[in-house]
Amino acid sequence: MGLGTERRLLNNNDGGLSDDPYLSDSDDPDASTILFDADHDHDSTVAPLMLRHLPSRGGPGGGGTSRDDGGGSGGHGQNASFLPRPDPAMPVYMTIHRIRRLVIAAVNDNYTLEELRAPRLDRLVVRPLVDRLYNPNDPAIVYSLLANRVQFLRPRAHELLQQSVNESRAILCELLAIRILRRFHEDHTGRSGLLLLAHILVSGFDPCDAAPEAIRARRPQWAVQERGGHERKLTGLELAIISESKMFIGSPACQRVVDAVYRGVVVYTPLSFVDILPDHYKHHPVSLYEPRRAAILNHHRLIVPRIRNGIELLHFIVLLALYMLTVTHYGFGKHLAGLHVNTYETLFNVFAAGWVLEQFAAIVEHGWEVHAQNLWSFLDLTFVFIYGAYGLVRTVELLIGSDAFYAMPVLCTAAPVLLTRIAFTLMPDNIVFIALHAMMRDFTRLTFIAIWCFAGFVMGLLLLARTTGDEKLEGSVTWATITKWLLWIWFGLDGTGIERAADFHIILGPTLIITFAFLGNTLFLTILVAILTNTFSKIISNEAAEIQFRRAVLTFQGVKSDAIFSYPPPFNLLALLIMLPLKWLVGPVVFHHVNVAVIRAVNAPLLLLIGLWERRRVWGGRRGRNSRWRKWKYFAGLNPHGDIQNIFSAEPPPEVMDALEKMDVLSDIVVIDRELASARSPRPSSASGSGSGTPLSSANVRRRKMSDSSSLRRFEGADR
Repeated sequence: MGLGTERRLLNNNDGGLSDDPYLSDSDDPDASTILFDADHDHDSTVAPLMLRHLPSRGGPGGGGTSRDDGGGSGGHGQNASFLPRPDPAMPVYMTIHRIRRLVIAAVNDNYTLEELRAPRLDRLVVRPLVDRLYNPNDPAIVYSLLANRVQFLRPRAHELLQQSVNESRAILCELLAIRILRRFHEDHTGRSGLLLLAHILVSGFDPCDAAPEAIRARRPQWAVQERGGHERKLTGLELAIISESKMFIGSPACQRVVDAVYRGVVVYTPLSFVDILPDHYKHHPVSLYEPRRAAILNHHRLIVPRIRNGIELLHFIVLLALYMLTVTHYGFGKHLAGLHVNTYETLFNVFAAGWVLEQFAAIVEHGWEVHAQNLWSFLDLTFVFIYGAYGLVRTVELLIGSDAFYAMPVLCTAAPVLLTRIAFTLMPDNIVFIALHAMMRDFTRLTFIAIWCFAGFVMGLLLLARTTGDEKLEGSVTWATITKWLLWIWFGLDGTGIERAADFHIILGPTLIITFAFLGNTLFLTILVAILTNTFSKIISNEAAEIQFRRAVLTFQGVKSDAIFSYPPPFNLLALLIMLPLKWLVGPVVFHHVNVAVIRAVNAPLLLLIGLWERRRVWGGRRGRNSRWRKWKYFAGLNPHGDIQNIFSAEPPPEVMDALEKMDVLSDIVVIDRELASARSPRPSSASGSGSGTPLSSANVRRRKMSDSSSLRRFEGADR
């Protein structure tokens, strides 16, 4: 990007920036009230919050100065200003194209992440764009930035020369999304702030909102299910997952929402591509869950990610147990009507069929692109393939009445997959499994290329044997024999293929086989090791972001829209056979009530346990935590380092804090911007002349209580 572009970004202005309005829980009678998705009915199990919009701090006319995103008083706020931002939210279609124009104008060369985060480009490009785009009344701005990132990362044949530039633009979109979401996070605190962040990330937005009719007519015409006006919508979190925006997902604001959704604090009706058993009679907006107002048998808690992960783990353990019983008791059964029937095999087949249906519903709910981000997706797909092959062979055996048990050896090959999958499920945050998932993707791609080239050598040697080979090769050498010889050479197990090379052709036979040996054992293995090493080193170097990204994937996939997930295997098979035809016979209201009644009846013990557990956590309060602390106090006393944890477990008494305040005046502490900490360029000095940071006044020091009774000091600059 040249200086001309930077000047265009900095000089295209003639007005001041209004400061950011914020959300509050106060009861200001002049504040306007906003309720997310207020046009829908609220269920009694949630407690929606009313967000109050206070007037802008810069005045109703939008005056005021720009805030420094980095936390200091210096920066672009004194050097750049733009036209006043439009307070009303723009349509999503216009916002997406507005961002695209700005990003394309700002970046016309290759830049890395480090270069875009450098102080100079951060001051001249990133921060002015954040000030220009940030609108506290527009929750779709983050969604629009991520939508542009997805488009920039999409490879296009006619823009191969611009692909590297588009990748730089995609990085810029992610940085802007992080900064803008951080502003929402800083300006909107408390429960209302959490609700706003959740609305930004998990509420659906239509990219064709207010788009021209010609654009709407070109939309893909797949079979869209009726969702009461929520068709064809996507969420910002889903776009972050498919674009692999790991920095964005790892940001504190996004992690706050992910954690709240994972624990079930934030509840909503998710959006999906296709539901096998749709029940869209009610659409619950983004709300905060209130256990005191919920029904004791609340079937919506079955789609809370933390609870859902435990349920899926239980289902897989049952599947694994039935599998082990089936393969260990094969051959022991009863003959019914001439057929050999095993009780364990029958139970396994029925339960596995329901489990496969559940996996199929998970794939079609958000598409394979999202499902493939799951760590064990390739293991599930492998087991489905093996189970399908076993079912096909077993069906043929039962039809012809054979007791040869050809199907059981096929089923035995699923043991490595199932045992590996249980390890992935129990340790989803293990960096080794995360790296293994990424390396398996690279390994599969490279293996496909190797098999393609390998088939060429097999075909060439087979044609040599048929045309110019020795007479003794004509009847004894087949494609299977040649494949076996080449595989032994590839793995270095046997040299029969090299010894028989001259039998194919005195010159061309050894030439082909020696070339294959060099390519397979030297070039291919070297490339394979280099690619896998590079993939593993990248994941290890960014371990925290990788773990947070996988946790976000589990959270997003854990909130299910399809009603088929509320029926555990094998009851989901009965739901598919009974409830799905019933949906076409009765109206949506009757089907909804029948569906909810059946779900609560099937899951009654589990729902009762969940309801009692959540109420105990809410109503127990401090009493439950103190009792647990007293229970484990003895064991903590056996720890030789327990005193270190003990002194930080409670806040110091007031007299100690007063003495510390007299010893160290917080207004003398300088806050250094984290993103500009590595920069040595001078920042504008403060009023007190205390260096390159922002001095703090004691009025701007706030103490926020944490859940473990400790305290966290949060320092804010005087200009905020």
